[in-house]
Amino acid sequence: MTRLHTLLDRRFALSARETTIGREMMAGLTSFLAAAYLIVVIPSLLSTGGMDRGAATTAAILVMALGSIAMGVYANLPFIVGPGIGGSVILGVTLAHTEHVPLATGLAIAMTSGVLFLVLTLTGARELVVKMIPPQIKLGLGASIGLFIAMLGCRDAGMVAVNAKTMALKLGDFSQPGPVVALIGLAVALALQARKIPGAVLAGIAAAALAGIPLGLTKLPPSLFSLPHGLGPVALQVDFAGAFSLAALPYVFAFFAGEFFSTLGTTLAIGAKAGLTDAQGNLPGIERPFLVDSLAAAVGPLIGIPAGTALVESAAGVEAGGRTGLTPVTAAALFLGALCLLPLAMAIPKQATAPALILIGVSMLGTIRHLRGEDVTDLFPAIAMVLLTLISNSFGTGIAGGLLVHVIVQVLAGKAREIPLGLFILAIPLGYYFYTAATH
Repeated sequence: MTRLHTLLDRRFALSARETTIGREMMAGLTSFLAAAYLIVVIPSLLSTGGMDRGAATTAAILVMALGSIAMGVYANLPFIVGPGIGGSVILGVTLAHTEHVPLATGLAIAMTSGVLFLVLTLTGARELVVKMIPPQIKLGLGASIGLFIAMLGCRDAGMVAVNAKTMALKLGDFSQPGPVVALIGLAVALALQARKIPGAVLAGIAAAALAGIPLGLTKLPPSLFSLPHGLGPVALQVDFAGAFSLAALPYVFAFFAGEFFSTLGTTLAIGAKAGLTDAQGNLPGIERPFLVDSLAAAVGPLIGIPAGTALVESAAGVEAGGRTGLTPVTAAALFLGALCLLPLAMAIPKQATAPALILIGVSMLGTIRHLRGEDVTDLFPAIAMVLLTLISNSFGTGIAGGLLVHVIVQVLAGKAREIPLGLFILAIPLGYYFYTAATH
């Protein structure tokens, strides 16, 4: 035991960061509980587009486990890694389900974004990209996809519907089991989250799933344990034939933006919370977590999982005392153990996962409060992006319109010289895509 303690202390610098094995393992358990709902939500979103849910579940768990191990061993940071909900929404709902883009093409688009992410990481060009994208658009990205995810949860729960006569949104039938189950899960998750209890979202899903049993929504499996589903239906299903087109460009950027800004925000914000940043708020050795994330984003689509990133749920582990890579390594072991509980995950209906989507979407909407309303040239493009996302039911169309509106507004305001050349160049294919999206 002493030898193991010495080995772990030396490998993860436990003493230097004033932590212990027990504290790190507890933090790993907390991170696992905070992010375990993704085992259900991610495959559910991808299955909306026709992906095999069992295979997607196995793939999602493997990405979370292997990515977290890499983060822990290579970067020695308390961040867990996994597929982002935003990327899964873009692939499973927007591309495959709504716009009928083949899953193989969507995965190729996601992989293209991941490879671009990796190239920028290896060349150190991220700072140039950050400077090119307007700050207000960055803030609007989170709110835009947050609104989309929250609305998706409401639709899955049956809380909203479409009026057949006016084609406008209306309240769903709250006497049906779906909204009732979702509201129960939402109430449980909110109550626990308000008390800062780890695993609040997971508990909400569990409560909703249990409530769905007597209401006939949750079908209990014959067995809770089974061997993991094979990756055959999703592995190496990548088709680049339709990925290199003007129509695909906004989605490449959508995947890229989600991965890029999620990673940057998560590493800096949670790193600061863990006391790992310097006086200027920088995270020493930040290229290591960036490399792990970009590899997850580039390789994940090969087994059906888009947009790997450092998960914001890592904050739960840091709150529990996680300071080193032993936290994500512990969480990874628990994720691998979950592979044998797939029948249980598969039994959970979409109405039970809806509360997680609503909560996460609402939390992402919070970024909009940082938008400044004094200058309409800053505010209007970001709000236009949010509205376009809602109106078009497509995040790709929303971001294409938002960036295009930003360029147009700046030119009209006489601020053309303030627009980076890269945005002018990007506006050409985005304008073409937005034209085709609006006229078809």
